[in-house]
Amino acid sequence: MKNAPLPEGIRLIDGWFDRDGQVALIAAIRAVVAEAPLYRPEMPRTGKPFSVRMTNCGPLGWVSDRAGYRYQPLHPVTGCPWPAIPEVLLALWGEVADYPHPPEACLVNFYDETARMGLHRDEDEAALDAPVVSVSLGDSCLFRIGGRERSDPTRSFRLASGDVFVLGGPSRLAFHGVDRIYPGSSTLLERGGRINLTLRRVTSPG
Repeated sequence: MKNAPLPEGIRLIDGWFDRDGQVALIAAIRAVVAEAPLYRPEMPRTGKPFSVRMTNCGPLGWVSDRAGYRYQPLHPVTGCPWPAIPEVLLALWGEVADYPHPPEACLVNFYDETARMGLHRDEDEAALDAPVVSVSLGDSCLFRIGGRERSDPTRSFRLASGDVFVLGGPSRLAFHGVDRIYPGSSTLLERGGRINLTLRRVTSPG
């Protein structure tokens, strides 16, 4: 399934980051987490905690709590501004996004072996003409993607450490999620788990 043609606007780049590149990127993310610690967000209305822990870097960060989904400039726990997006990720955006303006948010999700992410659309941004650029680090996951409606058929494939996934064009609002993590499939993280980095342009330049 991974090698079958993908819908228009979706790009899967296997192994964009080699092992050395992954190690360097993990070091950069550790510096981000030291300044903006991982926390567990809550679902709107119900307050049910996510199974993933997350943080952000960039001028804006995506957050979720009982008040809803939104972007804000401050960490919800520390009250401090988010740290800057690492230069290596800005360079990645410049090479694969095909968009003239820089990303404003990088969502950092950490999945342990039991974490999941249900089908959802990234639709809290004003700049929906900009793609979402995602980087996988650590253990592989089973990634699922469908169409613009929740009821559309879906397909699944593995994303491995170093892979880059671009969601844009007609597929920018496709539903997608993570069904499972494959523990022990990577040695990048000493204690295992998967890190997903998601670069997004939030505001419309115009």
